[in-house]
Amino acid sequence: MPDILLYLHALRPRIVGRRVTGVRLASPFLVRSVEPPLGAIDGHQIVDLHRLGKRIAIEAEGELFLVFHLMIAGRFRWKDPGARIPGKVGLFALDFNHGTLILTEAGTKRQASLHVVGGREALARHNPGGLEVLDADLAAFAAALQQENHTLKRALTDPHLFSGIGNAYSDEILHAARLSPFKQTVTLSDDERRRLFEATRRTLREWIDRLQSETAEAFPENVTAFRGGMAVHGRYGLPCPDCGSPVQRIVYASNEANYCATCQTEGRLLADRSLSRLLRGDWPRTLDELERKRGR
Repeated sequence: MPDILLYLHALRPRIVGRRVTGVRLASPFLVRSVEPPLGAIDGHQIVDLHRLGKRIAIEAEGELFLVFHLMIAGRFRWKDPGARIPGKVGLFALDFNHGTLILTEAGTKRQASLHVVGGREALARHNPGGLEVLDADLAAFAAALQQENHTLKRALTDPHLFSGIGNAYSDEILHAARLSPFKQTVTLSDDERRRLFEATRRTLREWIDRLQSETAEAFPENVTAFRGGMAVHGRYGLPCPDCGSPVQRIVYASNEANYCATCQTEGRLLADRSLSRLLRGDWPRTLDELERKRGR
């Protein structure tokens, strides 16, 4: 959410009220819809911007929407009018008289997507429907949390439960709440639910304010999941800012969970099931055991 809102903060004064003079597509795999055609937005004025979970919707007159899902590596760039789309990473350009909005995606996987949508009813189908935590009270938060029994990490990153939290900020939230990423949602006490609710709102607000303050009127050029000032996310092996213990991590698929064992798991080290089965008795259970194994 903080990163998506940062883009909206930067895009609003640049493109709302402006008329599209052209649209260029460098990667046909980006567009995941057929009707309306992408070219339908040419000549239309941009009237508003919206956040749908982790998606950005650019609204043009006549209820025509460009719905972008940046996924992990998609990034917007604001360039001079008619700027060239970068060869290896460039996907798309939306042209205006005063500048060009370019979409890039690093890496070899093409996961970012664009849907061209006509009408608000069709737009609503692109909203995963997760709870907007900054607009919710504790009761609504607790109800969403307990819809199903998941780990806290999975629940916070499920877009159908909570809107726009994502992987990086879930690590920061759980650290602030002093809760294990693997703790089950149905086992939370009333006090733990309250701590998690307050930590979620506080963490998101702090990063929304911080990113927009740091960027000011410039266009964000370094939108990343790994930011200086984060407590645990992307800080594996570095000291926890609160207690000094080394930050731990669990890697799974294309994601990872970062946590402080001292602050969040009473000193216990967490392991995914496959790693635990592989190492069996050799898996260190505590920070002390880990340090002893490293010292051999």
